[in-house]
Amino acid sequence: MKLLEQRIIKDGIVAPGDVLKVNSFLNHCIDVRFICELGKEFYSLYSDCDVNKILTIETSGVAVSCLAAQFFDVPVVFAKKSKTSNISDDVWSATAHSYTHGNDYNAVVAKEFLGKDDRVLIIDDFLAKGEALEALLSICESAGAAVVGCGIVIEKKYQGGGDKLRQRGIRVESLAMIKSMSEDGKIEFCH
Repeated sequence: MKLLEQRIIKDGIVAPGDVLKVNSFLNHCIDVRFICELGKEFYSLYSDCDVNKILTIETSGVAVSCLAAQFFDVPVVFAKKSKTSNISDDVWSATAHSYTHGNDYNAVVAKEFLGKDDRVLIIDDFLAKGEALEALLSICESAGAAVVGCGIVIEKKYQGGGDKLRQRGIRVESLAMIKSMSEDGKIEFCH
């Protein structure tokens, strides 16, 4: 998506540790009109898939998922990264590793919000090695939900997570695919 690539070039910051900061429009300060365009693009990609639920993981995937959900007219369910006191013990769960935070966490979704009648579109902000998506896929499998695909805002293609999922037959659509990044700020996209 050219619009997203242009925004990444304009406002993205390549930080040490192979981190792309897009805090000014996606991860800390949300440019709602811009993110709405991303949601519209996800709808155009998956509108024929009978999606009845969007699943994401807190926190950065929530905004994009909500803005996409308005086009699908479906609810958003987000996995929490830890079980809180306001969630029953009746949950689907899977362990994931956070590339950004460098730690493992247990993603949980209350069973009442995800089940065998659901056709799920998973949406997330970044795809690097694919561990968060693996956890969400595992949760969907446990729930008996059908995953129609994964919508990713920014994929770091060189880290291989998307390719692993695609090789398993999972549909992954990324709005921007980064081929390489360097600490001097150079970003190269796949086309």
